[in-house]
Amino acid sequence: MALLSYRSKPHCGGQGVYLRHLSRELADLGHRVEVLSGQPYPELDRDEITLTTIPSLDLYRDEDPFRTPALAEFRDWIDVLEFAHMKTGGFPEPLTFSLRVLRALRTRRRDFDVVHDNQVLGLGNLGIARLGLPLVTSIHHPISVDRRIELEAAHGVKQKLGKRRWYGFVAMQAQVSRRIGTVLTVSESSKVDIVKDFKVDPRDIEILPLGVDTRVFHPRGERVPGRIVAMASADAPIKGVDVLLRAVAKVATERDVHVIVVSRPQKDGPTEKLVRELALGERVKFVSGISDEALGELMASAEIAVVPSRYEGFSLPAVEHMASGTPLVASRAGALPEVVGDAGVLVKPGDVEELAVTLRRLHDSSAERARVGAAGFARVQERFAWPAVAQATVKHYRAAIEQQNYRRLAAAPRR
Repeated sequence: MALLSYRSKPHCGGQGVYLRHLSRELADLGHRVEVLSGQPYPELDRDEITLTTIPSLDLYRDEDPFRTPALAEFRDWIDVLEFAHMKTGGFPEPLTFSLRVLRALRTRRRDFDVVHDNQVLGLGNLGIARLGLPLVTSIHHPISVDRRIELEAAHGVKQKLGKRRWYGFVAMQAQVSRRIGTVLTVSESSKVDIVKDFKVDPRDIEILPLGVDTRVFHPRGERVPGRIVAMASADAPIKGVDVLLRAVAKVATERDVHVIVVSRPQKDGPTEKLVRELALGERVKFVSGISDEALGELMASAEIAVVPSRYEGFSLPAVEHMASGTPLVASRAGALPEVVGDAGVLVKPGDVEELAVTLRRLHDSSAERARVGAAGFARVQERFAWPAVAQATVKHYRAAIEQQNYRRLAAAPRR
């Protein structure tokens, strides 16, 4: 099987985490797995999993975003398209990755039984079926939601126009999603949004929740007094880190609390400016690039975990916090109520005052923290496991293969 992902950050961003864990569990089931990915490349947990790199121009690398490549870096017309698209304010990677991977698959169509697209949804994907390869597609949530939230947060006509141009690829993803057959998504909330925004036939959508690696995320004993932990892209309005920081600033005037955010904010970007505006100083710390073991230890060291998002199609961090036995506060947004159930404390998205009141209450009550943490831990053990996710995914692979075989037989000339 070929797993496709246009970018695959291993420790943050749902697409990279999903790819890493699913590929491991598929390999453990005895399947031959090959990952085809653009930069940043994934970390893979099994030596027998093949990583085939599909290099882009890597125009958005953390240390040099929106860079201008040297002339010698341009290899073909797809590279020229990618650079031109970026220079006009768009985000080209889903399109250009899909074109590159289609070219790669043309010469290797006999190497794979099935192709699984991890939310690329580029125009090149429409050619995969014409190669005779069964295709299954995952949409964790439609990026139209991110676009809507970022447009609401944008200031002025210029910024709004810039956001519209950046998210221009969403129209392509909607078009492709209506034409590629079976779609896997992670929650009923995401399914509703895919049907509403992308106009996909609901009969083509199957719900398959994600799992958690309990070898990494589990309770580990003593917790650091006053520690609050969140794992979220710091500068993305959809993730609500600004709401968390404002709430912590209110609580910190009366309680000895501090927050650690697993993310790398843009230098002198909106999050760093907000930290200075709120005079949080040593009360807030950002960490990134840490190992799985260090991440597991950090999440299990917190007295309170927060997922302050304005929307989530699923939220792996929420499940990982619960698996760590950490009492979770999450927004009542998107799929979070579906994922968390009654095993966490839900607050209104974007409501700084309600979040601050909740943080104070949990900080002051060790009994409530213990109750909520235990409920979250129990929910994870009952509902979220990667081996079960992989087994269910294989059933969809087999169904796609059978459907492709049926089409092939139906198209064959009668004798």
